[in-house]
Amino acid sequence: MPAYEFETVDVFTDRRFGGNPLAVFPAADGLSTEEMRRLAFELNLSETTFVLPPKDSGNSARVRIFNRTAEMAFAGHPSIGTAFVLARRSFVGARELRLEVPAGVVRVELLFERDAVIGGRITAPQPLRLGEEIPCEVIAACLSLPAGDVLSDAHPPIVGSVGNPYVIAELRPEALARCAPDYRAFRAALDERPTMGDRFSIHVYARTPNGLRARMFAPLSGTHEDPATGSANAPLAALLLLKSGAQQAAFTVHQGEEMGRPSHLDLTAYRQEGQIFATVAGQCVPVFSGSVEHIGGKSG
Repeated sequence: MPAYEFETVDVFTDRRFGGNPLAVFPAADGLSTEEMRRLAFELNLSETTFVLPPKDSGNSARVRIFNRTAEMAFAGHPSIGTAFVLARRSFVGARELRLEVPAGVVRVELLFERDAVIGGRITAPQPLRLGEEIPCEVIAACLSLPAGDVLSDAHPPIVGSVGNPYVIAELRPEALARCAPDYRAFRAALDERPTMGDRFSIHVYARTPNGLRARMFAPLSGTHEDPATGSANAPLAALLLLKSGAQQAAFTVHQGEEMGRPSHLDLTAYRQEGQIFATVAGQCVPVFSGSVEHIGGKSG
């Protein structure tokens, strides 16, 4: 039976065991959708990616991204981490990769130190889209906080997406460490909002003298907390730019400290032709490598 190689990398960090871990299967052609889902579930990371030949020969690869329970249209650290792995294997010397994901094409500018690739900067595949506003009381209940800890002066809690939707909410700085997700409150919030499908993930942030600190909770998707979330911080940057009225902005986000996995994300947002786009950048560190035997089933 064929064996499929995989690598793990820590993303949004310059040292092992920080950032957000990712598993990458760099040559996944032949695996079925169900096999991919089962492998991602077994590895039990925030996301696992499976690399396939591109549908458009002008792109570098097609990438399927799975969290513990479902396939995702787009995600930030999987895009950067996958590009990092491919740049060290099959695209040596490339300066940019174009990855096909369900949400569109993710352009990854590779970052180098001397001649070694150390990470990447992604441009999110879609402009900022805003959705439903969520009452502060709902956010507070989901995170076991008093309602007064959820701020609405700059913007109300609101669904934002650049390819993957999140509820974005600002908290008082001292409240960030006190967040404790309540699964039943998350389920109740989603059940009251059938238009949101099967996703109700909350990305909270607080302003600090050195930038922004953030935490992301998605217990309904199997992620109690995520140590670094590019696809949530990108719409956060775009939303802050929208509210500021500026043409462009840059932000530094620290995430994962409460989990013991400190992460560093560099964000930009800019206006173009009446829309707002965002980029997310970070470093990567290789950790493990291995292989798994084919587990049966038709390719898909």
